[in-house]
Amino acid sequence: MNSTTKNRKGIPFVLLVMLGLGGATFLTASVLAIPGGGGQVRVPTSAPDFFLPGTQPNTDSVAFAPIQASNNCSYCHGNYNAPVAPFDSWVVSMMGQAARDPVWHAALAIANQDANLAGEFCIRCHAPGAWLAGHSSTGDLSQFGPDDFDGINCHFCHRAVTPAAGALSAVGYPTNVDLTPDPEVLKPLSAAGLLPPTDLGNASYVIDPSDVRRGPFDDVPINFHGGPELVYSPFHTSGSLCGTCHDVSTPIYSKLPNGQLTLNTLGAPHPTMDKNEMFPEQRTYSEWLNSTFATTGVSFPDERFGGNHPTGVMKSCQDCHMPAQQGGGCIFFDGDPKYERPNVPQHSFSGSNTWVLRGVATQMGDDSDYFGLTPERVDASIARNVQMLRDASDMELTQSGSHLAVKIINQSGHKLPTGYPDGRRAWINVKFFSATGTLLAQRGEYNFATATLTEDDTKVYLSKQTIDAATAAATHLPVGQMMHLALSNVVELDNRIPPRGFTNAAFAAAGAPIVGYSYPDGQYWDITQYPIPTGAKSAVATFYYQTSSRQYMEFLRDTAANGAGLTAYNLWLLHGRSAPVDMDSATIQLTASNPADLNGDGIVNGADLTLLLSNWGGSGAGDIDGDGTVSGPDLAAVLAGWTG
Repeated sequence: MNSTTKNRKGIPFVLLVMLGLGGATFLTASVLAIPGGGGQVRVPTSAPDFFLPGTQPNTDSVAFAPIQASNNCSYCHGNYNAPVAPFDSWVVSMMGQAARDPVWHAALAIANQDANLAGEFCIRCHAPGAWLAGHSSTGDLSQFGPDDFDGINCHFCHRAVTPAAGALSAVGYPTNVDLTPDPEVLKPLSAAGLLPPTDLGNASYVIDPSDVRRGPFDDVPINFHGGPELVYSPFHTSGSLCGTCHDVSTPIYSKLPNGQLTLNTLGAPHPTMDKNEMFPEQRTYSEWLNSTFATTGVSFPDERFGGNHPTGVMKSCQDCHMPAQQGGGCIFFDGDPKYERPNVPQHSFSGSNTWVLRGVATQMGDDSDYFGLTPERVDASIARNVQMLRDASDMELTQSGSHLAVKIINQSGHKLPTGYPDGRRAWINVKFFSATGTLLAQRGEYNFATATLTEDDTKVYLSKQTIDAATAAATHLPVGQMMHLALSNVVELDNRIPPRGFTNAAFAAAGAPIVGYSYPDGQYWDITQYPIPTGAKSAVATFYYQTSSRQYMEFLRDTAANGAGLTAYNLWLLHGRSAPVDMDSATIQLTASNPADLNGDGIVNGADLTLLLSNWGGSGAGDIDGDGTVSGPDLAAVLAGWTG
C-alpha cells in the first residue's frame, strides 16, 4: 500500500484519519496545549530531552529510503498459507497494530500532558517509520500519514542493522560472519557520535538508509525485490533484535550515587544516554538475557510454545514468539518441496494481549478486512496469545495440614508477567467446596460484570511504579502516584516471578530487581499458602492474567484530556472489559486436618501460636475461621486444639 491507496469505499485513508471516520479516532496537534497541571504540561521538556543515539529522522528520500508500508509485502508474503505466510500473522499482531492501539493513543496523550513531547519517545517504537520520516516532531499523531499507522512493520525490521557486533557476543552472535554492508552503515553514525551503546534498548536502532533487506537465511535462491540486495543477518535470529524496543528507560531521569532517580537539567540530552542510568520502565529483554534461556536454552519435551523445534530447546525470543513453521517464506515457494523450509518463522509475535486487537478492528470498521484484520485472522491471533499465556506457566497444588499450597511455576524466559507495567497483572483464585459442592469460601474473587478483583486475600503479581516526593512537588501530583508512565521514577513493588537462571545480583544490575518481595537465587516459582476452611473437601485454584485492569482503563478515561482515554475505555467495555485468561487451573481433594495446625507439622503448639500472632489483624496463616482476619476466634481455635 502507498499513500494514495483507497479503502474499499473508495475514500482515501488519509481523509478517514483527518475526519476520524471509518471507526478511527486519532489525536490532534492540540495535545501540546492540553493542561497537565496548573494549565500547562507538568514538565516543560523539549526535543533535546528525549534525544537518543542511532539512526535519526531524515525527510530526504534520496539520503534515506522511506520505510514502505507492509501491504507492499503482502502480495508475495501473504494470503497463501495462514500459519506460514509472514503477512497473515503479522498484520493481526500487536506489533503490526502498535500505532493503531487505542490504549496506546490514550497513554500517549497523557505522556504529552505530563512531559512535553514525551510522546515522540513512545513513537520511536510504536511507529518507527513515522519517526524516521520526521512525522512525530509534535510528539503526537497529528503529522501522521496513512502509512505511518503501519506499526512495527516488515520494511523497518528487515532493514535493521546490528548496532555493534560486540554487544551480541553474550548471546552467541557469530564472530566469523561477514557483516557487509553493516560497517558501511555504522561508520557514518560513529563519525557523528551517534553509534548506539552496546547496551541495547530504548529504540536506539540503526536502519540501513538504503533499501537493503536483511533476514535470517543465507540461501535465498531468488531475489524478487528488484534492485535491493538481500543480506544474511544473524542479528535477525538473535533476541538482541527484540532488545531494541523491549528494554525501555525514561531518559528524563538520571541516577544519583544513592540510586535515586532525579530529573535531568531540561533542554539537553541525558548526560550519559546509558539506559542503566535512567529509570527502568521495562526490562523484558534484560530479564531474558539474564535467564537460562539466553545461555544454554531450556528444553520442553512437551513441545511447549509450538513450532517445529527438533530438539525442543527454546533459547531466543524468536523460538517462543516466532515458532518455526513448515512451508515457504513466500507464495512462490510454498508447496514446492524444492524451496519449502521446516523453519519459516511465524510472524505472529504472540504475547499476552487478549482484547485490544478487537478494539483496533472495531475502530477500523468496514475497512478492517481491507487492511488485513479479517475476523478469521483476528480470532486466530487472539487464540495464539491465549495459548502463549497458558504455555507460560504451570500450577501445582498440595495440602499441608490445614493449608493449601498453590505453586505457580514460571515457564517463560522473563518475569511472569513482564513488559508494560500499568494495568497488567496476574493473580491466584481459590475456591473451597464442601462435600456436596457448596462454595464455602473464595480467595482472589473476580467479578466479571464489574471487572473488580478482591486483592487483599490472595497473591497478585504486578509491577507498581510511582513518583517520589521531588517529582510530586514539581508536577503537583501526590507522592506515590501510579500510572503516569512518563513521570514514574520509583519501583515501589515488583513481585513478578523471575525466570530460570534468576539471580538477585544480575537482575538488580540490569535494572530489574525484585522489590517488596523475595525470591532466592535460582527460584523461578512462587508458593502461596491458603488456610483451608472448616468442612472443605475440595478446592479449585485458577491462575489468571489480565491485560488491562479496570483501574487502569478508568485512569485513561479520566486523565487523557483529548478524549482518547474515553475511546479506549468504551472499546474496553465493548470487548469484555479485558476478561482475564485462565493460564492454569487445577482441582485437589482435601483431607480433614486440625485447622489449628497452622504450620502443618501434625501438632498444635507454640510454633502455631507464634505464626498466628505474627499475622494478627491481617490475613493469611492464622485465619482459621476464614473470615479474612486473624483475630480472637482464631486464637480460641488454636488454644482449643492445643496438643503440646
